[in-house]
Amino acid sequence: MGRKGKGYRHKTRSLLKRKPRERGKTGLSKILHGYVAGEKVVVKIDPSVHKGMPHRRFQGKVGVVVQRKGRSYVVNVTQGDALKEIIVRPEHLEPYTSKLTGD
Repeated sequence: MGRKGKGYRHKTRSLLKRKPRERGKTGLSKILHGYVAGEKVVVKIDPSVHKGMPHRRFQGKVGVVVQRKGRSYVVNVTQGDALKEIIVRPEHLEPYTSKLTGD
């Protein structure tokens, strides 16, 4: 018997699944959206785009854009007490809007 795989995307069957109304091609506005340094973003992984995909532990986390690096962005995300710096493509990012302040 073989051992269970521990690949980069293991245990992501439901986590990286799109909702029925989100299916299809990713819109250009999402890909071409520009983020400025200091802007808050939400890491929302798009499973149809494999390039620039962050690890699943960052799914749903709010981070701050530090800089642009090629086509990607460097984002600071907290993980427990540690501050992690991840490189993510814009397809996997969303602008952060607070429910309380209406930002």
